[in-house]
Amino acid sequence: MEQNQLEDLNVLMKRRYEELEELKNKNVEPFAYSFNVTSNSEDIKSNYDENFKRDVSIAGRIMAIRRMGKASFAHIQDFYGRIQIYLKKDEIGEIYDNFRLMDIGDIIGVKGYVFKTKTGEISVHAESLELLTKSLRPIPIAK
Repeated sequence: MEQNQLEDLNVLMKRRYEELEELKNKNVEPFAYSFNVTSNSEDIKSNYDENFKRDVSIAGRIMAIRRMGKASFAHIQDFYGRIQIYLKKDEIGEIYDNFRLMDIGDIIGVKGYVFKTKTGEISVHAESLELLTKSLRPIPIAK
């Protein structure tokens, strides 16, 4: 590994450790012991019904994050695939502030309801979110 890559890795890991400490200071357990999962990404997508508001609980690794002011989208991956989650600060308050300290690679649990976005993507509208594992090292980049 080249010197620049090592320096970048050290900066990234330092930032993640700082986020870990900030979460601990907010009384967020960065390595939760349990989370009740009721659904998976494949089940949610295959059983979507726009006429029925279905509550779900899903857990997975954050693979992508798009933050847009007071709302965010993220893709999480579980054993069965990926699904998008939607978070809105006005609805989940302090949890949204904690989400801003989460990174790609972190494992989260989300409770919410299934809906379809304006672009047609089946997603989970988060009503609560819990950090299950804080990833301190970045996910390896596949070549």
